[in-house]
Amino acid sequence: MSLPKHVDVLIIGAGAAGLMCAMTAGQRGRKVLVLDHANKVGKKILMSGGGRCNFTNMYAEPDNFLSGNEHFCKSALARYTQWDFIELVSKHQIPYHEKKLGQLFCDNKASDIVEMLLAECAEASADVRTDCAIESVSLEGGRYHITTSQGLVSTKSLVVATGGLSIPTMGATGLGYELAEQFGLKLLPRTAGLVPFTLSKEQLEPLASLVGSSADVRMSCCGQSFRENILFTHRGLSGPAVLQISSYWQPGKTIEIDWFPDLDLWEYLKAAQIERPKAELKTVLGQLQTKAWASVFCEHWLSNKALNQYSETELQVIAQTLHSWGIMPAGTEGYRTAEVTLGGVDTDEISSKTFEAKQQKGLYFIGEVVDVTGWLGGFNFQFAWASGFAAGGFV
Repeated sequence: MSLPKHVDVLIIGAGAAGLMCAMTAGQRGRKVLVLDHANKVGKKILMSGGGRCNFTNMYAEPDNFLSGNEHFCKSALARYTQWDFIELVSKHQIPYHEKKLGQLFCDNKASDIVEMLLAECAEASADVRTDCAIESVSLEGGRYHITTSQGLVSTKSLVVATGGLSIPTMGATGLGYELAEQFGLKLLPRTAGLVPFTLSKEQLEPLASLVGSSADVRMSCCGQSFRENILFTHRGLSGPAVLQISSYWQPGKTIEIDWFPDLDLWEYLKAAQIERPKAELKTVLGQLQTKAWASVFCEHWLSNKALNQYSETELQVIAQTLHSWGIMPAGTEGYRTAEVTLGGVDTDEISSKTFEAKQQKGLYFIGEVVDVTGWLGGFNFQFAWASGFAAGGFV
């Protein structure tokens, strides 16, 4: 079926934000067309949460987002909350559960969310097309003219919901940023966020025997800290704690790890010294973490002898070392494995109420392409729903 020649609203990108915007605008009686260059819609939704889609977070609030303007996301998040999306999920009788920390996942599969959004789009008569590449966009006579691989379309309202640069194998491109630049919007530097750290060869060698193991830690950097799991990998460090802090980390900065966030290790070691004076340090630490972890840390960063051979000061130094163990990542794995893109279209260029470009009538930017990035745990999807809903009410 050929593309319509004229529509009220054309949305580039059939991801979370684009589909939410389409159904919202369609419900207002707008003639909506969604175009995506991929062969199917919602690819990031489908792969998220291990295929079960962490679709929102019960505790989502503005403090869970990074942006050049910390106030920008407040309006949209207040007008379309996590409870609004949960209500939509419940309306479609999609079973879900809380995994931890307010993270909500589908019981069955992520495609339940995509099918729900497509059903809402269909009910609102929003037309969604795939395998349709955008070749050029121009503005003439107050309308945007979009040349695509399937023909030419004109529209009064153009919504850019193209996502970021993360996971290029899923089809991520820089189109949204190119369109922002074409129409004179300022862009902030883009970097990979929610991404594993890489370590140098020298840093990896002592940790080689720990690859595949994990630990519950508190990780801190640049004034922010997260209590989550860390995972040792062949390339460096991953796991939820690492992904979270990676969005705050700057190259050349040291990350600090508290290996015993629930314990005063100095008090514990002093007590153990009295109760088990002949026990070796690695034996005692191996009962708190794994034996392999204790062996590695005693060999490379501490020492190992019977507890009664340590002075009180030495035990204090050991405790301080493990409560604030520092390592400087060599870098990150980059966009290849990053879950999100930090930076993007400067929020100063966009209305926080409508998501329309302030200096370019009829042009809207929503979702990940905008300089708003959420924490791990369903927050980025919540901003996608909220920004899509906000723009959908005005396009």
